[in-house]
Parts: sequence; C-alpha cells; structure tokens
Amino acid sequence: MNVLFLSAWYPNRHDSMAGLFVQKHAEALSLYADVKVLYVHADKDIKHFEIIIQTHNSITEYLVYYPTKYKFVGGKVGKLLNYLIAYKKGLKSIENELWKPDIIQANVFTRTALMAYFSGLKYHIPYVVIEHWTRYFREKTFSNFLHKFASVWVANKASAVLPVTHHLQKWMEHHGMKNSNYQVINNVCEDIFFEKTGKSHNQKTRILNITCFNDEHKNISGILRVVKELSKQRQDFEVVLVGDGEDFERMKMYAQELEVYPTFVNFTGLLTGSELVEQYQQCDFTLLFSNFENIPVVISESLACGKPVISTSVGGINEHINSTNGMLIEAGDEKGLLNALDSMIDNYIQYDSEAISAEAVLRYSYENVGKKLFSIYSEILNK
Repeated sequence: MNVLFLSAWYPNRHDSMAGLFVQKHAEALSLYADVKVLYVHADKDIKHFEIIIQTHNSITEYLVYYPTKYKFVGGKVGKLLNYLIAYKKGLKSIENELWKPDIIQANVFTRTALMAYFSGLKYHIPYVVIEHWTRYFREKTFSNFLHKFASVWVANKASAVLPVTHHLQKWMEHHGMKNSNYQVINNVCEDIFFEKTGKSHNQKTRILNITCFNDEHKNISGILRVVKELSKQRQDFEVVLVGDGEDFERMKMYAQELEVYPTFVNFTGLLTGSELVEQYQQCDFTLLFSNFENIPVVISESLACGKPVISTSVGGINEHINSTNGMLIEAGDEKGLLNALDSMIDNYIQYDSEAISAEAVLRYSYENVGKKLFSIYSEILNK
C-alpha cells in the first residue's frame, strides 16, 4: 500500500517540533505501508521555490518552501497562488519517482483536506483526514460562512475522518462536519518511553508537570497556589516543572513570591529525548491542571512510563485516565487538586505500574497505532 501524507503541520527548518505527532503517525504507518509526506511551508525570506527531498527513518519527505509574494500580485491572493504552486511542484516531484499513492491522508482541516480532495480526484483515489485541533471546542470555530461550508463539505466527502479523541469527534459533528466513518486514532508515543526501569527511590514524593508555560492554557499559577497550601499540611513532596514558554519567568517569580521555590518547586527548563524520559522515570506521578486540552502527549508518555496521572477532566483526557491509572478533577478546582495531591502522595505506590505501561503499549505504540491506520485504509481500499 502506498500512502501519501499531506499535512498542515510538520517538522521543518524553521521549527523542528511543529507537527511532530504527524511525523510519528507516518513512521507508525510505515511499518506496514510505503509512506511519503508532502509538506508545503511559506518562507518570507526566499524569492524562489525550494524543494527538499529527505529520508526520515523509513519515510520519504518532500518539503516545499515557497515565497510569500507572487510576482504578479501580492497579499493573501499572491500567497495562496504560491501555496497552490508549491503543492503542484511537490506532487510533480513525487510523480518523477514513478510512485503513485493508493490513498491520501490529510492532517487537519480545511485547506489541507481540500488539497487531499483535489489530489484524490487527480489520482482517482480516496482520502481520509486526521484531526488534532482544539479550535473546535468553541462555538465560533470558523472564520466565515465559506470556511464552514468548505469544512463541512470536505469532511462529508472523505472516506474516513479520524479525530484523536471521541470528545473532538462530538464537537466536529456539532459543527456539522458529518461523516459515516468516524474512527478515533491515538497519537503515537515514542519507543524510548516504554523502556523498563526500576522504581523511583526519592526522599520526597516527586511530582512531575510537563508544560509549555502558557498560564492561560496550563494554569501553572493554580498549581503553584495549591503547592503553597499543601506545603502548610506536609513537606514530604516536591514538584518539578519541565518546559519553557512565554510565562516561564513570570511563573518562576510567582513561585518565589509564594515562597515555594526552591523548597517545594523546581524548574528545569526545556528537556527533550533521554533527559525528558529520565524525568518521567524518576518521578512518582505526573500532574496536569490545564483549563482546556484535546489529548496532550504528556498523558501517553506518563502512562508509557507506568506513572499514574492527576489531571483535569477536559477535552478527551477522561477517555485515557481512570481509577486504574490516575485521578481526574474539574478544571480550575484548586481545592480538588489539593485533595487529589494529598491522596496521591499517600497512595501512588498502590497503582500497578506494569499494568499501566502494558495498556499504554496497546494504545500508543508505533506498532499498534500503525496497525490500526493500516487496517482502516485497507478496509477503505477493499471497498
């Protein structure tokens, strides 16, 4: 099976972390199919189109960078024309390899899904769309009537729509994006998080929070206030906040004002790869206090490492966290978080780490996510 990925987000020379979950889906599927990725990216610093063809593990990536100004017209119209030309050039490069897709996977509505639809017409093949975006969790999702019409239309024409949570599916359907073949597909967790390790032996219970340091989103200030209250009751814990972002320095100063840093709270900055895995392995449980989410990757990473999770029940998180692997509280409920932390510190050892990790393998591993994608596409093609 030949599968062509078209994505609105993908790792590129300007941002190596953008759309990393899309790249992981491609890698997972490549265990069972021949996968090529076409990604186009606007670049204000170039005057001519640039096509980069590269291999990432077992997938071939075609990255087309296009100028933001068209030589005959500027503004949004010129940028759109170059966007379309970039896709045309990318598809031509793939055709030059004498490779033809059997099915197209688009990541994210609406523009990329439209490109999948028209490319499907070109090759006389079906397309599916995977959706990750939290923008659907509000009533005013679309910028105008045309945007909504195109989104609804292209969703209806797809052979399948694959949101990453049931919660996201319900919101998409609420906005009129109907399809007879909705199926939830989990994001992938890297193999390194499934590596076995011994139990942590911390002098204090270590609680881990991985965050992008956007306080409006992640409610880090709420975590710090709860830590302050908890420190009045007990002192046998520490909270490690990993990450970076716009509110990093402000949250660090707030922790100092509350007098919980560095006694009860520590900041590591951004960590990736083995350093991040080490933080998961050394903690006793993880914590999220987000005001809104879809399904953050830190959930699957924590469970893969066998660590229970305390989280707010927002987005699709309650589809992944239950009494066997963690605790759920309401968004913004600082008293509820205080009680949950107090209870988890005393009882985290009761959770079955091996069982948590084994369940995570079934849900988030490259092998099983890739197998599910391949099964969905095989069923579509067999029809």
